[in-house]
Amino acid sequence: MRQRRRLEESLAMDADLARRTEDIQAYFDLAREGEGVVEDLRKEIDALREVADKLETQTLLSGEHDMRNAIVTIHPGAGGTESQDWAEMLLRLYLRWAERQGFSTDINEYQPAEEAGIKSATFTVTGDYAYGLLLSEIGVHRLVRISPFDQAKRRHTSFASVFVSPEIDDSIQVDIKPEDLRIDTYRSGGKGGQHVNTTDSAVRITHIPTNIVVACQNERSQHKNRERAMKMLRSKLYEFEMEKKRAISKKLEDSKLDIDFGSQIRSYVLHPYRLIKDHRTKLEVGDVDRVLDGDLKPFIRAYLVARRDQN
Repeated sequence: MRQRRRLEESLAMDADLARRTEDIQAYFDLAREGEGVVEDLRKEIDALREVADKLETQTLLSGEHDMRNAIVTIHPGAGGTESQDWAEMLLRLYLRWAERQGFSTDINEYQPAEEAGIKSATFTVTGDYAYGLLLSEIGVHRLVRISPFDQAKRRHTSFASVFVSPEIDDSIQVDIKPEDLRIDTYRSGGKGGQHVNTTDSAVRITHIPTNIVVACQNERSQHKNRERAMKMLRSKLYEFEMEKKRAISKKLEDSKLDIDFGSQIRSYVLHPYRLIKDHRTKLEVGDVDRVLDGDLKPFIRAYLVARRDQN
């Protein structure tokens, strides 16, 4: 049914492109006859370009799991409050991006920091090609700004890491041995109602062989949190194995794009000038506020084009 819906959407988009092209041709005919339709023609061309860009982006999403939902984890780097605040800014950025895309999001784990920002956050983005689109965000993000926490108003550099894995459903088998797991329960903190903050309903699962840790605290019952945490663990273990295979075969993730987890992929400079630069694709965007409000389209598109050119 999912594949059928995607095919139906592709057919609908094809029909929409044909209709818009015919409308533009009609406007050209009217313009030749002296009609004042230049402004309407410009609007139609802009709308057609937007549809065409969206269609081309979809054609670039050809990875095995690009069509899946995404599980995103954000961690601050060294630097205390500065990096923790930057991590929360990134969390807001991705939630706003998902909203712009018409995707739904679900916070799985949220650990607030003591003064400001977060210690970590994990959330699921549900929507077609969420993983394929967010794959470009894996790595370390660097922020340069005048610190709002520094009374001397000095410039600070902060780092936060982003990791994305595809949400794996029951169609893919991931074997997990019970003896390889350490399961801890604890009381939820931060956002949540009275119940989640007063009972040991939160669950943290550690996969001992890989040291992969997942946590879930947003459900009211410990059982549901454990079920969701296991689902997250399966997804992260699958991505872990895929990363090992990619490293061995020296495919895209170890190629010129250099998007290994732990590498600096993008810099967000707010002072002394305002510029965001992607270090893999060399794309630079000056409208910093728009990007921080969730407009990642230029960076995602540039990454996908570069990935295609590398294949």
